Amino acid sequence: MRRRILMATLSAVVVAVILLGVPLSVVGVRYVMDSDQQRLSDRLDRFMAAFTSAEGRGEPVSDVAIISVVQGRAGDTAGYLTVNMPDGSHIGGGTPITGPTMTVGGTTESGTSVTLTVSSVATWVRGAQLVTLVTAVAVVAVGAGVTIAVWQANRLSAPLMYLAASAEQLGSGQVRPRLEPSGVEEIDLVADELARTSDRLAGRLAAERQFASDASHQLRTPLTALSMRLEEIQFMSDNPDVQEEARISLEQVERLVGVVADLRATSRRLDAGTTEPVTMTDIAAQQAEEWATAYAEAGRELVFDIPESLRVLATPGALAQVVATLIENSLKHGGGTTTLTGSESGGSVTLELRDQGDGVPDELATRIFERGVTSGNGGTGLGLALARDLVATDGGRIVLKQQVPAVFAIHLAGVPKGFDPGVVLPPGSVVSPRRRRRARKQAASEVARKIATAALPTVAAPEDATSPGSAPTGAVPTDAPSTGAVATGGVATGVVPTAPPSAFTHWDGGPA
Repeated sequence: MRRRILMATLSAVVVAVILLGVPLSVVGVRYVMDSDQQRLSDRLDRFMAAFTSAEGRGEPVSDVAIISVVQGRAGDTAGYLTVNMPDGSHIGGGTPITGPTMTVGGTTESGTSVTLTVSSVATWVRGAQLVTLVTAVAVVAVGAGVTIAVWQANRLSAPLMYLAASAEQLGSGQVRPRLEPSGVEEIDLVADELARTSDRLAGRLAAERQFASDASHQLRTPLTALSMRLEEIQFMSDNPDVQEEARISLEQVERLVGVVADLRATSRRLDAGTTEPVTMTDIAAQQAEEWATAYAEAGRELVFDIPESLRVLATPGALAQVVATLIENSLKHGGGTTTLTGSESGGSVTLELRDQGDGVPDELATRIFERGVTSGNGGTGLGLALARDLVATDGGRIVLKQQVPAVFAIHLAGVPKGFDPGVVLPPGSVVSPRRRRRARKQAASEVARKIATAALPTVAAPEDATSPGSAPTGAVPTDAPSTGAVATGGVATGVVPTAPPSAFTHWDGGPA
């Protein structure tokens, strides 16, 4: 849309410039030429009037008149005058002109022919200057049009991108995001309607999830008691018919228990399936910290080649679990250096994890993501199947891109370039540690002052009640280092331990 707005506005400006600039240039050049032609004709008319007057008196034309017509007035170009008399004689004045010329002529009543010629170079120079001026104005107009087009395109496309992000979050089950008014009435109407739809869907989904959760919870206890009772009947009875009926009843109860378990799993999955912009360098740092020691003990290297600006739309916990599953599989079944790379193309993000091992066997390549499929070595066959389900929940897919050596690729939706998480997903309030320490210090000082004020009238404290440098009773030391994480923008931050040097490398691929 942005490109279309830019092209439409730029085309309109270019057409307007061409329709106005070209005729203006032609008219301007023509005006300059006609103006110089008229000035030259006026010079000739003045000379012919003087020549006719002198001819009527029977006198020759004066040199002053010849010099006046040849040199002209201030700003005129010097010319060359030719006077051809009826008797064949002629009079000339000035220097002959070479190059492009402009000539005017006339004839007196006695038949005398007068011609005045000047160089037209100065006329063409003024015409070129006028064309240059018009061109410069056209360039400025096109630049102003491009600037206005970019501003207008951003003004119209940014709210639509926020609407797209809001619709994506609505599809993933998130609470309605906060959208700032765009100032465009039609877009604001769509945003309001989308918000109302989000509220209605959120209410219905919440009611359905609550019903599934309550129903499964209420049914689990009586079903468990019923199963135990049927097992007791089957065990205690010696009648084969009773045992058979008890067995059939147990199978039906177990199927019903499976349905209840599926209801609970569905409810939990719907509650957890929310996507948000995730910075891949954060995931990489978390995985590097988790697996650095294991890879170092195995004598292998874990490398992350992730651009700092790479972000995806995914569930943070689910994506971290998928990446951890692939790294763990590479550690158990792969060999050599394990590398996790990330790239973005056409609005989608691709994460690839590769190693230098023997790859995936042929008999497992087509069924690698099925439940229970494992190559042994302590595997359960559930990790890759769960990873596939988690990626699919976020609208992506995971594939075995290359069999030998093994390369697993995760394809997820990328975050649009113009997407501003601060508008669609506003961060929480920032809590300053300094402000909190100042508040604690002031509170401690106030408590100590009140205790001292209350104790002074009744109890006289001994001089050695407190040792030098010790804090008074009831006072709270304020310069002690605080432990734990500090909430900043809704994210818990703390000290991240450094991994061993041989475990992994920096994001640019160089050794740590």
